Amino acid sequence: MRKELEKYGIQMPSFSKIGGILASELSVDEAALHAAVIAINEAVEKGIAEQTIVTLRNPNAMLLNVDEELAQDYQNELFDAKRKKESNARLKNGTISDEERDVYEELLTQAEIQGNINKINKLIAVDNINTAIRNCDPNKTLVALMKPEAQLPVVHSFAAAVYQTELFNLQQQNAVNYLAHDELSIAVEMLSAVVLLNQTLENKDILMIKNHLRDPCLGFNNLEEENLQRYADTLLSIKSEASSQGQDYLSWNDIQNCIDMVNMQIQEENERIIAIGHINEAVDQGNPKKTLEALLLPTAKLQDVRPANARHYQDVLHYAKAQKCKESQDESALLWLDEIQRGINDSNNNIKEAATLAVGISMINKSLEKGDSQPILMILQSRFGLRVIAECAEAYFRNLSEAKNIKTMEGSSESPWIKLVMKAMYDYYYNVETEEGTCVAPKGFVPKASWLTGEEIQNIAGQVTADYNREQLWLANENLIVGLQARARGFLVRKNYQERKAYLQNQEPSAIKIQAFWKGFKQRKSYVDRLKVLQGNVAAIVKIQSWVKMWLARRAYRNRLQYFKDHNDQIVKIQAFLRANKAREDYRTLIGAENPPLTVLRKFAYLLDQSDLDFQEELEVTRLREEVVTKIRSNQQLEKDLNLMDIKIGLLVKNRITLQDVVLHSKKLNKKSKSQLEEMVTVDKQGIKGLSKERRKKLEAYQHLFYLLQTNPTYLAKLIFQMPQNKSTKFMDTVIFTLYNYASNQREEYLLLKLFKTALKEEITSKVDQIQDIVTGNPTVIKMVVSFNRGARGQNTLRQLLAPVVKEIMEDKSLIINTSPVDVYKAWVNQLEMQTGEASKLPYDVTTEQALAHAEVVNKLESSIQSLRAVTDKVLTSIFSSLNMMPYGMRYIAKVLKSSLHEKFPDATEDELLKIVGNLLYYRFMNPAIVAPDGFDIIDITAGGQIHPDQRRNLGCVAKVLQHAASNKLFEGESEHLSSMNTYLSQTYQKFRNFFQAACDVPEPEEKFNIDEYSDMVTLSKPVIYISIEEIINTHSLLLEHQDAIATETNDLLNELLEGLGPVPDIESFLGEGAVDPNDPNRESTLNQLAKTEISLSLTSKYELREGEDQDLKSLMIKTKRLVVDVIRTQPGDTLLEILETPATAQQESENLKLVEKRAILDSKTPEKMKHSQSIFEDGQLPIEQKKRKIQRNLRTLEQAGLVSSATKYQEIINEIAKDIRNQRRYRHHRKAELVKLQQTLNALNSKTAFYEEQINYYNTYIKTCLDNLTRKNSRRSIKLDGKEEVKGSKKLKQTSLKYTAARLHEKGVILEIEDLQTNQFKNVMFDITPGEEVGDFEIKAKFLGVEMEKVQLHFQDLLQMQYEGVAVMKMFDKAKVNVNLLIFLLNKKFYGK
Repeated sequence: MRKELEKYGIQMPSFSKIGGILASELSVDEAALHAAVIAINEAVEKGIAEQTIVTLRNPNAMLLNVDEELAQDYQNELFDAKRKKESNARLKNGTISDEERDVYEELLTQAEIQGNINKINKLIAVDNINTAIRNCDPNKTLVALMKPEAQLPVVHSFAAAVYQTELFNLQQQNAVNYLAHDELSIAVEMLSAVVLLNQTLENKDILMIKNHLRDPCLGFNNLEEENLQRYADTLLSIKSEASSQGQDYLSWNDIQNCIDMVNMQIQEENERIIAIGHINEAVDQGNPKKTLEALLLPTAKLQDVRPANARHYQDVLHYAKAQKCKESQDESALLWLDEIQRGINDSNNNIKEAATLAVGISMINKSLEKGDSQPILMILQSRFGLRVIAECAEAYFRNLSEAKNIKTMEGSSESPWIKLVMKAMYDYYYNVETEEGTCVAPKGFVPKASWLTGEEIQNIAGQVTADYNREQLWLANENLIVGLQARARGFLVRKNYQERKAYLQNQEPSAIKIQAFWKGFKQRKSYVDRLKVLQGNVAAIVKIQSWVKMWLARRAYRNRLQYFKDHNDQIVKIQAFLRANKAREDYRTLIGAENPPLTVLRKFAYLLDQSDLDFQEELEVTRLREEVVTKIRSNQQLEKDLNLMDIKIGLLVKNRITLQDVVLHSKKLNKKSKSQLEEMVTVDKQGIKGLSKERRKKLEAYQHLFYLLQTNPTYLAKLIFQMPQNKSTKFMDTVIFTLYNYASNQREEYLLLKLFKTALKEEITSKVDQIQDIVTGNPTVIKMVVSFNRGARGQNTLRQLLAPVVKEIMEDKSLIINTSPVDVYKAWVNQLEMQTGEASKLPYDVTTEQALAHAEVVNKLESSIQSLRAVTDKVLTSIFSSLNMMPYGMRYIAKVLKSSLHEKFPDATEDELLKIVGNLLYYRFMNPAIVAPDGFDIIDITAGGQIHPDQRRNLGCVAKVLQHAASNKLFEGESEHLSSMNTYLSQTYQKFRNFFQAACDVPEPEEKFNIDEYSDMVTLSKPVIYISIEEIINTHSLLLEHQDAIATETNDLLNELLEGLGPVPDIESFLGEGAVDPNDPNRESTLNQLAKTEISLSLTSKYELREGEDQDLKSLMIKTKRLVVDVIRTQPGDTLLEILETPATAQQESENLKLVEKRAILDSKTPEKMKHSQSIFEDGQLPIEQKKRKIQRNLRTLEQAGLVSSATKYQEIINEIAKDIRNQRRYRHHRKAELVKLQQTLNALNSKTAFYEEQINYYNTYIKTCLDNLTRKNSRRSIKLDGKEEVKGSKKLKQTSLKYTAARLHEKGVILEIEDLQTNQFKNVMFDITPGEEVGDFEIKAKFLGVEMEKVQLHFQDLLQMQYEGVAVMKMFDKAKVNVNLLIFLLNKKFYGK
């Protein structure tokens, strides 16, 4: 305790107890805490806020939520609290002895200090909340409410505006315009509950609405549990209406008003039900007076009840109730509210209609008595509702008067009352004198018989109207009547006509004879007259005929001409169609004819020209190819570093290495990931690409070397098998794939496949003795092919082929496949124990046979087999239906593998060969992706994620079945319990057999890619590779090392190129002078880093045909074809021989000159990488006659070689040009496809890079967590990020060394033996182990008889790597054998305290 207090410059108090514990008995941690608290009290006493805040923020005080800005407030509050505590202590100190006194009787404890801090924080937080509310900023108000220092209930961020509005209103209502903490707490709690209720109303969740209404935080009044449903429904409707009016929020008052309204509605409904009961009882009693009283009850809320109609109400309601009882067959049926209201309305309407009719009857009869006809029409229309006709007014009056007079003559004694029947059921009485009506029969009622009744008036008026309408109907149809009469007359006329016609038909032969005689006479007479006229005017007739013929011909011509003008567009289309047909026919001839004519070839020669678009696409392809290759190499390096990081973190978890090692590697990893694509470019300025003749010559020599290696696969194939397997694997993964740009275009994929083919044949010829060696061994080429096709180029294929079905298997949570009887048995026992709660009597550890003895295990196993078969079928379907998606490279190598094995082992059966193919295509290529889809990017897993063991087991079972099926291997021996699947395996093997046969059915690369070894002569751009300096140096040194084996002939081209290159250069010669400071202490490390710098090499052949050289006839053919194309484009002819022998005209020379100038302009714009050789360019610039002479010389040379013949007029070279035109189109098509493919590949690589970066972030987070945890621990030693260590109290660790004799280390088992030294001499050997400046470095010195013999630097991380790789014994000083594990244990124990 005294030491801790001395750190703060405080003397030990005189009290013997601190916090109830004797000061001498405090632990280190407790002493640090109490010392920090006492320091706070001292600072408070001094009254300086700056010192107080420093002591409050001391980590040892363990105080939370200390805000530097509130330093003065803390000081004041703590000072007052301390004074109060001191005054209380002085009152008690007299009764307590010095031994029992505690330091905290006068000082503030840690809890009291924390309490006062919280109090100040809360007050300040409340002030901030009130300020934010006044400023009317909802966001700031929300932030202030959510601060933990405010100690308020939960606040919901989505309702910031609600809190602001309601709290602002509450603040305004406060007398001091300020809300205290308790007011805020209650208001926030209620508002949060209201906000949640509003949110539930928006979601329309009835159950949650009821639950929120019950929430005591809301405190609603008069809330009835049985009415919750009504509350919820009403609130939903109110909320919907409010939302439509732009109100997004219901306040507490709105909700309370809704509750009160619902309660009132329910109360009114109950009272109305009681009133309806009274009405039904009164109706049953038949007393109109009581019925009227019941109807007038205010609680019934019935409309338009009139006391004068009481009798009619009684009658109508009684009838309605009787009808309801009859229909429902229930004598106790009651009238409901709407039925009662309908009865009242019907009664009122009946009486109103009867009164209207009675008044009308009275007015009609009175008018008739007066003899007044004027009002009759109006009364009939208004009172009786009849449709009357004004023209019949007099008829209405006359008929009504006659009827009235008849009734008056029959008259007798009568009263002033008339009677009407309403609805054919109810009586209505009307007094014509007093004009009063009633439903009750008057005393002494005698009907007024002299008056017309309502029915009589209506019948008379109706009869008059009907008579008038009939009369008008006849008048309106007068035409129809006339028509009817006309039809009758027509019938009579037709009858007479038919009779006459029948007569003539009977006399037909006689009539025909008469007519014929007469017609003949007239015709003969007309003919004789016409003949006489013509014979007298022959000359005039001839002239007329000539004029008419001329006019007809001219009219026909003009019509035809006009027709053409009118259909000009159609004619143009027809001509275009004919020309297109001709062009298509010519093109078909070009591509289909065995010997296409020169005239056809001349039309399409322009297709061999290169356009700006061609150059742009070539540049884009080159750029994308560079990005793809760079990204692949970057991702490979990232993957290696991440794997190493996995190992280091694993060792860290096992407490095997220090945290500094992991942190250092993490920094290195981050640095790589950020600067991988920003390598140093000083090489271009100073190094091998510098602008000097010597460096240019060196660069071209390497370009020639790598071109030869790329295009001649024999050298690399031999080199692979000359190196040890571990070196050849690294060489393949780096140099070979780099040399072929990871097959990023068709040319390089073609060349890489040729290398694979050559190397595979070489390996089978030299290393495979038995056909099964391909399966049991690990052939280098097979491993290289699979690795390449499963990489960036084949990964998308595997993902498309397997991802859907693998995801389906993994996402099926109900799928559990377990084919191990023992595991199934154990799971069953565990299930029994969990169900019963008792320990099972069955043994836990059993054999397979014992497990299968239980029927439950057999049933579960059979269920798993059924599931396994179903899932396997899905995977098989996906594989078999996706043959075309499998990479061409894999299928071609499978074809080469099968044919090569058949050549070496001719006796092998087809099944044996197909099993080897299946081993390549399924087991090596597909199977690992099914077993571990996360490792082959088949599925997406975030950093830190992993596949569940059940999912892994399911996929493993499927892969196992497919592996057995592909190799036709049945379940036997240990897998005997799965023998029920053997039939299924045999059937599946037949499907696999057909699949493997189909997979081998692929064309050769020359046909697939339309490429041969001479294609580079006609391509637009030179091939470019991107290779590091280190890889160039390694390749050069390996070629020199194995030169005798791979280039056995003295005049081999490789020997000439290696001789020209000379010895292997060092890194500095590549980088140039001054690239690295010779005085730099880290010079070696810098050089190693710079060795990874990539440069681009434009590959060219050193042995290209030059002027005057006729050695390469293929190249001569290419040059000749170029010259022929130039000539036939400017000079027409039927055959090449005819063109060559015919001199060119001046116009043709001019056209050739234009072609030359156009080509020169295009060549000036062409990038250097895409330019053709100088000799080809110079040939293209020649005049046309010189081109002809050169063509003739070349043709003679080619004819001597048998490539062309003058007998066929050199048709062979015409056929070759036609082939080039066809290939040019295919090349452009392939280039566009390659652009798309490269972009897709680049996108996939970018996704993979993003995944790796996510993993890096994940690791960095993990390391940061480790560091944070480490800083929290009060350990004896702490670790800094710079890799150095500190001892507690800021005292540096002494570089103490350990000294052990060899005999002592031998006893501990660390040293096993020392060469040339007997065990009894071990005591004379002393080992001195001294830690270095860097953590994990040790210097070990060996002394013999006190004389220092040797010393060695030992890296602790190297020891851990050896332990990880399983190395148990290592050599030290090349003599002493040391146990690695025990040496690690010794160093951990002595230097790290582990």
